[in-house]
Amino acid sequence: MIKDSLFSRNFSLNIKGKLVELNSPKIMGILNATPDSFYKNSRTATETQILSNAEKMLKAGATFLDIGGFSTRPNAKEVAEEDELNRVIPFIEKLSQTFSEAYISIDTFRSKVAKEAINAGASIINDVSGGQADEAMFETVTKLKVPYVLMHMRGTPANMMANTSYENIILEVTKYFVERTSQLKKLGHSDIIIDPGFGFSKHLAQNYELLNGLNHLHTVGFPVLVGVSRKSMIYKLLKTTPEKALNGTNILNFASLERGARILRVHDVKEAQETIELFSAIQN
Repeated sequence: MIKDSLFSRNFSLNIKGKLVELNSPKIMGILNATPDSFYKNSRTATETQILSNAEKMLKAGATFLDIGGFSTRPNAKEVAEEDELNRVIPFIEKLSQTFSEAYISIDTFRSKVAKEAINAGASIINDVSGGQADEAMFETVTKLKVPYVLMHMRGTPANMMANTSYENIILEVTKYFVERTSQLKKLGHSDIIIDPGFGFSKHLAQNYELLNGLNHLHTVGFPVLVGVSRKSMIYKLLKTTPEKALNGTNILNFASLERGARILRVHDVKEAQETIELFSAIQN
């Protein structure tokens, strides 16, 4: 029954007064304003680089652009709030001016950064901590009335890999989303996307167990975003590197679409768009 209903529910997001439908899968392109992201080819330090990458992604089929100034890879260095703001706000302002129709997402777990990013032109908040790192985040999201990507993670990026004990990872992650989305709904916010958080507080086998049972997350009642692009669950299994993990990314993206994912967060938009087109051809 779950599988039969994966594609029957219509989801949409209210972004800047426009309804963006998710009946067909969409792509979120990754823009890293960081010097230490795990995939070195995604690092951008200049306005020219950011604008060029954004243009390529939008032309290749991206609906959303996700920009972050704090690497959340395991054991990443702490970034001061002011430094995070200085990294992302000027880029967001320039992106929103240059690509006025683009939907820009701010990848942050800090409510102040989220608020200033929205004021600068962003229209979605993507929070890897699911509101756990900053108690003001849920209230901020509700006041700003913007879509919110709620991710599953235990602990912080610095210690998350010490928090990988689950009795039943699918049930526990589903319960987490039910509880967190209920809190948001009580505050009056329901424009939510859920992200299972592949690679965050999950070891290799747990990532694949969660991906295999991804369809169960649809019982929560919100669209699912999947971000597996070039991650260690691919390159460690294949004994390679992030730079050589594109083929594996495409395969897992296809598997995610089969299990009902509505948004793919990726470094490589062209290849993700081709994956969606092939998947859609099979479905049709």
